[in-house]
Amino acid sequence: MFGSLFSLKALLEGKVAVITGGASGIGEATVKLFVRHGARVIVADVQDEKGKTLCAGLGSDDVASYVHCDVRLESDVMRAVDTAISLHGKLDIMFNNAGIIDPSGSSILGEDDTTAVFDRVMGVNVLGALLGTKHAGRAMVAAGRGGSIIITASLASVVGALGHPVYSCSKHAVLGLARSAAAELGKNGVRVNCVSPSVVATQMTVSLFQANEEELEALGEMISALKGVTLKAEDIAEAALFLASDESRFVSGHNLIVDGASSVTKIF
Repeated sequence: MFGSLFSLKALLEGKVAVITGGASGIGEATVKLFVRHGARVIVADVQDEKGKTLCAGLGSDDVASYVHCDVRLESDVMRAVDTAISLHGKLDIMFNNAGIIDPSGSSILGEDDTTAVFDRVMGVNVLGALLGTKHAGRAMVAAGRGGSIIITASLASVVGALGHPVYSCSKHAVLGLARSAAAELGKNGVRVNCVSPSVVATQMTVSLFQANEEELEALGEMISALKGVTLKAEDIAEAALFLASDESRFVSGHNLIVDGASSVTKIF
C-alpha cells in the first residue's frame, strides 16, 4: 500500500515508540515495520510469551523491549510510557492498538450479560486508548518536541457493525477521542489520528469468526469495492507508519480508513 513511498529511506530513524497490543496481529506487523524503519519500540501487551519471543527475534533490548501491559490499568499504561523514557530518554510515537471485540452474533436485544460485555470491550478499546493518549500526551508535552499518537479504530467507526453493537460503539468512541485530543494537543505539536481497518485476518478475527485466514481474506475482498488486492495486517502497519512519520506532519484529527472503499459501497 504505502510501502513503495517509503522504500528509499528509514522514516522513523531515532524515534521511540510504544505499541499496545504489539505481540500479535496488526500490532506485531507494526512493531516489525517500525523497527525496520529505524525506531526503537516498546511492545506492550498481556501476551507475555508472544511479546518476549517477538522482541528476542528482533535483536537486542535496544531495538525492541517487552512490557506487560493491561491497558485497562492506568498503572500498566504509565509503566509502558515510563519504560520508553527510562530506556531511550523520550517518547515520539504512541500506537494505541490493543483491542477486543464482543462475541460474534451479539445483538442489542440479546440475552447475554450486556453490562459485562460492555465493560470489558469498552475497557480495552476506549479506556485503554484514553489512558495511552493521556500518558503519552503528558510525556510529549513535557518534552516539548511534539509527537504522534495513533489509535486503531475500525471500519466500524464509520458504519454500524452488524452483530457487534458494543464493538461498534467503542470504535465510534475512539474516533471522538482522537479528534478531541487532536484539538487539545495540537498547540504542543502533538498529532492524534486513527487508522481504521476493514476485515483483516488476525489471531483475534480468526478465533472470533471461527474461520481460517483464507476465508477471512475472501470476506474482506467480497465487501471491498477494490478488487484484486487482499488486505493484510502489514497494510495497516504501513498506514500507521505514515501517521507516525514526518510524512504526515500536518495530518491530525484524521481517520485514515483502510477498507478498499467498503465504507462508501453498499456492502450488506
